[in-house]
Amino acid sequence: MKFTKISDVKFKLEKDESRGMNTNVVMYLTEPMLEKVKNDGTVQQAVNVSTLPGIVGDVLAMPDAHAGYGMPIGGVVAFDAEHGIVSPGAVGFDIGCGVRLIKTGLSEKEVRPHLSKLLDTLFKNVPSGVGSRFKAGFTQSDLEKVAEGGAGYVIEKGFGWTDDVERMEENGRMPDANFSAVSNDARKRGLDELGTLGAGNHFLEVQKVERVFDEKTATAYGLEQGQVLVMVHTGSRGFGHQICSDYLRTLNEYQEKNKIQLIDKELSYAHVGSKEASSYLAAMGSAINYSLANRQIVMHNVRKSFEEVFGRSADALGMELLYDVAHNAAKKEEHTVDGKRMHVYVHRKGATRAFPKGMEEVPKEYRNVGQPVLIPGSMGTASYVLCGQEGSMKETFGTTCHGAGRVMSRHEAIHSIPESKTFSSLSNKGIEIRVRSRKLVSEEAEWAYKNVDDVVSVVEKAGISNIVARNVPMGVVKG
Repeated sequence: MKFTKISDVKFKLEKDESRGMNTNVVMYLTEPMLEKVKNDGTVQQAVNVSTLPGIVGDVLAMPDAHAGYGMPIGGVVAFDAEHGIVSPGAVGFDIGCGVRLIKTGLSEKEVRPHLSKLLDTLFKNVPSGVGSRFKAGFTQSDLEKVAEGGAGYVIEKGFGWTDDVERMEENGRMPDANFSAVSNDARKRGLDELGTLGAGNHFLEVQKVERVFDEKTATAYGLEQGQVLVMVHTGSRGFGHQICSDYLRTLNEYQEKNKIQLIDKELSYAHVGSKEASSYLAAMGSAINYSLANRQIVMHNVRKSFEEVFGRSADALGMELLYDVAHNAAKKEEHTVDGKRMHVYVHRKGATRAFPKGMEEVPKEYRNVGQPVLIPGSMGTASYVLCGQEGSMKETFGTTCHGAGRVMSRHEAIHSIPESKTFSSLSNKGIEIRVRSRKLVSEEAEWAYKNVDDVVSVVEKAGISNIVARNVPMGVVKG
């Protein structure tokens, strides 16, 4: 497949009707990155996505893109909101998975002497690992209210501050969620997993701001060099996974019933307006709300942990939420496509909304600079705070990258990276870790991922988001 070089960080594969393509594939990456993804299934999956009906604009891939279920992780695609489709494979299994960044008024100098105790306390208060549970006494009635009310409901139950929702995507709640679209299996799985990290690439990390690149935006976000932050990365746990599994089965039946031929069965879909599409969107919204509530409870227990260790209230410690943004969702938004304003369902799978300044969806306190974008690196490497730019609205449906992006599967990483190498690397960098499963830790080792510095450099050069601050880890808690 021959790509045309548009710029040093943008390449296009032209629409080819002989392949069934309905649009172009555009990838934001460097030439060395492009050569790697040509052979790992990423490009072929993007081409497969381009064959779906109702697409508007191009199929997009961010620099962290790698092969996933049906559509590349790090992929973006939009469909006409009236005549298009919705596809679970273009959202992923961990619906609503995202990142939350919590500020503190503490410096590294103040935290470092207490770091071991702090990590022990966080490890105790925030359940992690496969099958982790948090016993909060929630009932099925509470679960329904979480699914439809999002973070706001658990705040009413005492898990957080009322103004936290002002610094969340969608103000902490997807309005079109409907619990009736959620299966009994998903309800059973979701009840006791609220407030947990889970396993895989999910984590809680105590970080410090190593460097500020954009002083004006950093000031608006309340960031300064040397400041200690806490990053939380988790999603909708078994609740969202079950919802995705349920609707993949439903939509496979929809394909058969409507005699739809797919180039890849993992890209099953339903037409907008159909019962199946409406039910999936209602259930997906429930999973996003669950993920927002999940991270809210985790943040509450992070604040509680800091209070235990430092003997002051979270308020006195300056533990405000900077922002919470998801990177696995399909959302109805208004965009300009080929000069025309229209409503579309933007499917972001391992890709982050990055709206620029002036947009109503950006919190008031950030509206004069742009939406915060939170980019976690791999374990032991830097993470970034970015800011949405105008270029994202012109080119990527208001979207940027979501992380470093894998170069090894989890299985390959475990078998090729000794756990001793992973632990010694963290120790040599002065990073403490608390982990439930030592044997699985190499799944997330830095060598299993692309270089996050290279990834964020691409999106900045492409003009879709700019770098505000680089944060480095002090301590990590994970499953």
